[in-house]
Amino acid sequence: MGQSPSTVLQIVLLVLFVLPGVTYQFLRERWRGPVPGEQDLGERVLRAVAASVVLDTLYLVAAGPELVRLTRRTWADGWGAAAQQPRPAGLLGLVLFVVVPAVAAGGVTWWQRRRRPARYGSTPTAWDHLFRRSGPCFVRMRLRDGAWVGGWYGSRSYATSYPQAPEIYLESAWLMRPDGSFVRPVRDSAGIHVRAADTDVLELLSPPTAAVTPPDTARTAVPAVPAARTTEEPR
Repeated sequence: MGQSPSTVLQIVLLVLFVLPGVTYQFLRERWRGPVPGEQDLGERVLRAVAASVVLDTLYLVAAGPELVRLTRRTWADGWGAAAQQPRPAGLLGLVLFVVVPAVAAGGVTWWQRRRRPARYGSTPTAWDHLFRRSGPCFVRMRLRDGAWVGGWYGSRSYATSYPQAPEIYLESAWLMRPDGSFVRPVRDSAGIHVRAADTDVLELLSPPTAAVTPPDTARTAVPAVPAARTTEEPR
């Protein structure tokens, strides 16, 4: 039992030193989006530790005597001090480890977006930008061998996001002409999967305003083809 206060103090100091930065880093990545420079685990840990150092320094400046007094009580009483007043202890932990880091992460994110309004910071690649802003549409892709593939991108379709490799699943495959125009849906199609690495051109086409209900809401309905030339029968 003689080692309990020391163990408790070590845990408290470890949490105080690491957890604020972890919360800050997690929320920054969540609100800003992933960036290539933070995919290395070691760099992310260093950023979290650096954020914890900054936040802990601010805690000491703003409430140093109170935190020192709390640390001394923890050293002397172990978990007894927190057990006697669980609500104040829980509220203090919530403020130090969640609220303040969240406010800091939100403030830094807002400031960076305000300084650079033309930069959509939460979109790390053009692929993510393309599909995060697109609704249901036709997609056609030219493979590296010159062949065209395409289909309908609806609510049951899926496009990967960074840092995963760019890939797309279209819920309905379409028969394509050699010039890239659409002919008709492939009979009994359950979808098509294409890797961006296998293509050299990708294009999104909005369905005509007079298109019938797309297959998102009615499986038997077929959206109109996006170009008038596609109404010709292939020779």
